[in-house]
This record gives sequence, structure tokens and C-alpha cells, in this order.
Amino acid sequence: MTAKQNKILIVDDEKNILWVLKKGLEKKNYLVHTASSGKEALGQLADNQYLMMFSDIFMEETDGLELLEQSRKLSPDLKVVMMTAEDTMNNTIEAMRLGAYDYITKPFDFDEVFRLVNQVETAQSISAPAVAAPVQNQEAGAQNSSAAAIIGKSKRMQKIFKTIGQSADSDLPILITGESGTGKEMVANTLHQYSHRKDKPFVCINCAAIARELLESELFGHERGAFTGAVETKVGKFQQANKGTLFLDEIGDMELSLQAKILRVLQNNEFYRVGGKNPITVDVRVIAATNQNLEDMMTLKQFREDLYHRLNVIHIDIPPLRERLEDVPLLANHFIHRYAKKLSRGKVYLSPDVARTLSRYHWNGNIRELENVIKRALILALSGPILPEHLPPHMQEDNTDDGGGGQWDERLEQLIRDFLLHNHSEEGALHETLIQKVEKHLFEILLSKYSGKQVTTAKALGINRNTLKRKIDAMKISTEKT
Repeated sequence: MTAKQNKILIVDDEKNILWVLKKGLEKKNYLVHTASSGKEALGQLADNQYLMMFSDIFMEETDGLELLEQSRKLSPDLKVVMMTAEDTMNNTIEAMRLGAYDYITKPFDFDEVFRLVNQVETAQSISAPAVAAPVQNQEAGAQNSSAAAIIGKSKRMQKIFKTIGQSADSDLPILITGESGTGKEMVANTLHQYSHRKDKPFVCINCAAIARELLESELFGHERGAFTGAVETKVGKFQQANKGTLFLDEIGDMELSLQAKILRVLQNNEFYRVGGKNPITVDVRVIAATNQNLEDMMTLKQFREDLYHRLNVIHIDIPPLRERLEDVPLLANHFIHRYAKKLSRGKVYLSPDVARTLSRYHWNGNIRELENVIKRALILALSGPILPEHLPPHMQEDNTDDGGGGQWDERLEQLIRDFLLHNHSEEGALHETLIQKVEKHLFEILLSKYSGKQVTTAKALGINRNTLKRKIDAMKISTEKT
């Protein structure tokens, strides 16, 4: 025998089903074992190593769902396809909840059976990486178990690590900027954990998540009877964070009158509760963060300049994930190891195709989006490699022919994305006219590359189709020639 035969186990109490499936799979050169009961199948599983198992759901004594549970204990990586003539919602949900690889209904199409077998064989041929240790070096020293790792080998992240190391043990205010989902709270938490205040409270408050009329009370507390509903004295976040660190997230959303009171605390280390007459002194290190441009807001008189300079003693700007794509595999593997035990049923790892896709994607949602993509993939993959079909539909690579246009230079595609993101850095009518002409030409190039397919083009740019459609209409780009 020149090639190893993969073994498949078929379990059903109907002899005709066993016979038909066995003959069909043997024609494809698979070695097929059969069992007419769950008990018999468990004996087969104990004595053999199978590529996969097809099992009926409704059988006497040990039914298919019970067999599925037992088989996962014997062989966690075994791919199990459930079969039934009763295609109901409950059956499907329960089978997938218990870890079935897939679910088919009788009478089944052999093309579907062969597709599933080929899919499992392909996944099995993808070896796990030689080194799959969780990334832990960045978490060393963190005292808070809820703190996630700040991971990155890119130059910009290494520079941030240095800044954290140099400034963590001081009491100077720090301003952290960056897009939503880049990890601003993680950086703030790390600064706290590496400071001399690490054994004291780390208190967070999202200024955008609390109604403006309630934010002052949340920050400074209030006295009993200070307003309707104030039935007892409340301790605010500043007092809760005494001797520790207060993280003011999304400080750009704070109204001007409250900004003045924050400035007073930074200057004098004291504040008044709402309705209070006596000052309260605190020792708090303040770290603020925002995804807004505070300099632009100062120009528009929406943010106090004196508060900005008081907060911006040390500035840490976190780059979006698309500007440090070399860090994506590290982050992806970190999330796999972090969530695999809870969400999957065996050893899970990135396939080369998925690793490439993740490293090319635009990541508008930054680290938060990547984390959610990995969580989804772990649930769908169960065990073995994460494959393209385990990614969200909009991330699955378009494998269609490029229309004979030759190989596309991915560096040019990245340049187009960068251009579209940073095309408003200069001013002037001449510059604006040039921008419009170049932008239109770049869109035409990319639409041509994808044969006029707007969904695929939008995916490559990291924007949604509606945004692309508005651009096409505004620039009057012809899409007739595909």
C-alpha cells in the first residue's frame, strides 16, 4: 500500500445506512468500520484511531448524543458528524452544543459526505506549530489577574514599553491616546501594576458611559440630601482611588464645567463632594485616555487647554493594529491560549491560510475585533487548525480569479489604504483637488483589480460597502466595465 488509509467509523442501527455509507466511502479508498449501537462504537473507539465518525442520533440504549459526549472523552480531537432523519432545531442545536463537527439529514447527498471528509482530511494535514507557548513575558509582574497582556514586537510597541518602564513609578499624570479597541485601559493598568501604588486601588471610570449630570457625583461623591434621590452619603471615585490610581477613560467627553473641577484636584489634591462644604484631600495618580483629538477640541473650545497641559505631562499614543500588523500573530496566539480551554474542545491553532488573512486584514476594530474573531473561531473549530471557514464571512479570502490582471502587489494595496486614511493632513484648494483626483484613480485601480466587485473591494479597503458606494457615487466612478 503506497498511502495510508484513513479510518472512518459509521454508527447506525439501520443496516442499510451502514452498508450504503461503507460502500460509498470505500470507493474513495477509506478504511471503514461500522457499529450498530453506541456501546459497540465505544469499543471500536477504544481500540482504533479514526479520522472521523458518522453517527445516527436516535438509537436504542446509548443514543447518538450520549455517544458524542462519551467519544469526546475518549478522543477529544475526533470529528463527529451527526445524522438523523428528523431535522429539528433542537436536534441541531444540541448536537452542535455537545461538540459535533457537523450535522447532516437523511437522505443525505454523498457529495456532502465527501466534502466533510475532505474538509477533515485537509485540516488534519495542517500541522500544529512547533512552538505554541502562550505569550506571557509582557504579563510578568502584573498583580491584577484581570489585566490582559500588552503584546507586541513592533518598534512602536517597544517604544511604548520603554515609556511605561520609565514613567510607571512616578506620580506624574499620563495621557493615553489611540483609537477605540487599541488597549488604552490595558496600558493604564500596566502603568499602575509597575508603580509603587500597585498594592493600592486601580479605579476606572468611563466618562462617556455616564450621564453628564451624574458624572460629577460619580467622580467626587455627594452628601446626603445634596439633591433629590441622594438618600445617603456617597464616596466618589477619587476618594475610592486614594493612594492608588484613577483612570479617566474617554475624558474628551467630559463637559467643560467638570473639567475645571478635575483641574482643581490635579493642582491642589483636594475636592468637594456634591453638596459638601468641607474639602477632601486625596493622593491619587491620574491617568486619562481618549480616542478624540484634544488639540482640535481645544481649538473649538470644547476642551480646556490648561487641563490638557496638566494631563499631558507624559503622552503615550497607541498605534492602531493596522499600523503594526507584525504583532497580529502574537496577539492571535495569545487569545487562542487565553480562551481555548473555555471555548474549544481540544488543541486549536492557526492554519497558515488564516495566519496570512489575519496579518493582511485592516482591523478597524483593532485588538478588540481580533479578540472577538479568535473567540468565534475557537467555538467553530472545536479542535485542530483554525481554517478560513471559521472566520467571519467578510474576512474569508476571495479565491476567485483576478480577471487575468496578474499578481496584485499587496504593498500597493496597503499604500491605498494608508492614503485613504491620511489624505487630509494638509490644507489648501490645490491640495484638495489633487487629493480628489488621486483618490478617484486609486479607487478605480482597486475596483479594476477586483473586477468591479464592490463587496470584495470594500473588504480589501477595510470599509463597508455603503461607504464604498457613497465614494463611487460622489466621485462619479463608472462601474459598468467589470
